[in-house]
Amino acid sequence: METTNTIIQILGGLAFFLLGMTTMSDALQKVAGDRMRSLLAAMTGRPITGLITGFLVTSIIQSSSATTVMVVSFVHAGLMSLEQAIGVVLGANIGTTVTAWLVSLLGFKFKITALTLPAITLGFAARFTKREGLVKWGEVLLGFGLLFFGLMMMEESLKTKENLEMARHWMSFLHAGGMLSRLYTVAVGTVVTMIIQSSSATMALTIVLAHQGVIDYQTALALVMGENIGTTITANIAAIAANRAAKQAARAHMLFNVFGVVVVFFTWPLWMRLIDAMVPGAISDPHHIPLHMSAFHTTFNVLNAFLFLPFVKYLAAAARRLVPEPTARQKREASELKYIDYALVPTPELALLAARKDMQYMADELLNMLGSLED
Repeated sequence: METTNTIIQILGGLAFFLLGMTTMSDALQKVAGDRMRSLLAAMTGRPITGLITGFLVTSIIQSSSATTVMVVSFVHAGLMSLEQAIGVVLGANIGTTVTAWLVSLLGFKFKITALTLPAITLGFAARFTKREGLVKWGEVLLGFGLLFFGLMMMEESLKTKENLEMARHWMSFLHAGGMLSRLYTVAVGTVVTMIIQSSSATMALTIVLAHQGVIDYQTALALVMGENIGTTITANIAAIAANRAAKQAARAHMLFNVFGVVVVFFTWPLWMRLIDAMVPGAISDPHHIPLHMSAFHTTFNVLNAFLFLPFVKYLAAAARRLVPEPTARQKREASELKYIDYALVPTPELALLAARKDMQYMADELLNMLGSLED
């Protein structure tokens, strides 16, 4: 019975964390509104500006998945080239590390959990006001409160000695001491993140487990590497019904995350020494591990982004090879609508732009047909 209660409390905490992340991200997107979309569409002329834009947008909305899905939508609608999209996604990878720092610095260092219920109460109460701006900011506050309430639930579920020993027994199959066990741990982190579809949530759960001493430092970092691969599934799912360019953008996201993990995997001892030199506190104390994990997550994504930045064209070429040009028969069987996709373009602004692009495409096709008749 105790085991069941502990599992329910951990999963319930994770559910609250996910609900808080989704609520806060959606609310921040509403607050930012069209200005954020305009920023994303306008400031992507060069890879470096795309990287900065991706970082800023993801830091604001607190969801790299939302940013990458928007990027896939923009590429699908013909508003952004593949090279521009890659720059934005590189920046989104850096922006998503902000959540880990929030959890590490506020979730454990300060008693911010005491503010969770007031934040939830005030955020919910704001829904009953008639001021639209206040309602939106209330949703941000509500999401923030739910996020840390979920974190508190996960942490509290492992507070007792019995539950802690039980959790250690559950996680005993994970220990990234050697190369093969590290590879297995990376695979577990990838699969869990693909199922949950939120690297921020799996990162938070990993931080809680490491902070409570359920998993060791190296295992926690190996799980973080897997989470970086697993997070690419959201963009690839969003691109399933999209055109070839959008699929290529999603594949590019997967390519540089996988490549970055491979580099870290084969230079593991160097990374251990680098993070230990950067962050104070002995890793033998589980209470110091969250900051080490956040530093590792940020350093990995920053170095990976700047490593690929000069080679965006080559990464785009590799993505184009993974999703090649369709054959003549496939083109004939394709839908008449080239840019409009209701699953990918839920916002009216993007839907109108996609409709204009499709009208232009149809006009070009008609001109080609008239030219053929004249010949």
